[in-house]
Amino acid sequence: MASSLLRVGILTGGGDCPGLNAVIRAVAKSLILEHNADVVGIKDGFHGLIERDTEPLDYESVSGILTEGGTILGASNKADPFAYYRSGGADVSAKVVNTYDSLDLDAVVAIGGDGTMTIAHQLAELGLNIVGVPKTIDNDIVGTDRTFGFDTAVSIATEAIDRIHTTAQSHHRVMIVETMGRYAGWIALHAGVASGSDVILIPEIEYEIDEIARVCARRERSGQRFTIIAIAEGAAPEGGERTIKSVVEDSPDPVRLGGIGHVLAEQVKPHVNSEVRTTILGHMQRGGTPTPYDRNLSTAFGARAATLVAHEEFGQMVAVQSGAFTEVPLDSVAGKTRTVPHSAPLIAAGLAVGTSFGVRDLDAQMADVEKASLT
Repeated sequence: MASSLLRVGILTGGGDCPGLNAVIRAVAKSLILEHNADVVGIKDGFHGLIERDTEPLDYESVSGILTEGGTILGASNKADPFAYYRSGGADVSAKVVNTYDSLDLDAVVAIGGDGTMTIAHQLAELGLNIVGVPKTIDNDIVGTDRTFGFDTAVSIATEAIDRIHTTAQSHHRVMIVETMGRYAGWIALHAGVASGSDVILIPEIEYEIDEIARVCARRERSGQRFTIIAIAEGAAPEGGERTIKSVVEDSPDPVRLGGIGHVLAEQVKPHVNSEVRTTILGHMQRGGTPTPYDRNLSTAFGARAATLVAHEEFGQMVAVQSGAFTEVPLDSVAGKTRTVPHSAPLIAAGLAVGTSFGVRDLDAQMADVEKASLT
């Protein structure tokens, strides 16, 4: 350790997410109360380590933030020290090491998604003591069954679909609701099943427009006269490409998905008599106060991260697996994405109650995917 007094930095990388403040609170309070630590808040993700932009975090400054959305430290999804946008994409990781040393830090708790965990792993290889905490509404981080923020996003998306359901029923429309999730369909799957959506479309299962049209037409004929479709932003038609909303050149993850809901609406319209409308939920899924589940998960993650730091168990990310809290090596997480397996119990449950996943024969598509993975 760098000094007799434990000195730990906390940063929140990537986008904002419900539960970030709850983790900051748990890490800081645990370190202060149980280990008499000095805690430093690093502003705007890794930007704060590059530019030496920090603030002290004491017990009082992290009190009262459990229920607040966003992050009191600020966040950035561009501040990759290995390709820093303010330096023309240059590697400035040496500045991070210098800042870490000059602040006399013993460790850093990095709270973020897969991009943050990848950077954390790279910095750990340079000698920094780092513990990761998995954050993302997308629930797509390898090594943990749940990330904090996911439950809140699902709750918001479910409520939105519930509200749209009444309009669809009243006006006899096909209503398409697009959720976030990037390349994983966890939000659309969970919100779709929870809201009783008639069709759920996720990136892991390429959809067939004829199947979607069949479901809509069948519902029209049966007198139900409306259809609810939940679609993840990363979904794509069979043999087609994902829909890209924009490209942010100076971001480590430049591709921004979005707009597939409008694309699907145009694909569906020729096949149905009903009006077709699309609602894109967007960033509202990332905002606001976290659910009780996410507050509890964030608190447990933060407390465990503090314990790992105190015990000098670095290069780890806290996780929850099969209901038990644990940790996994950062190198097993970096550069990977956790997608929805076709064998997911919630897909089976959806199929059992008549939900369509946009394909006539899911078993056949599963077989094709497995065959392709072997070649």
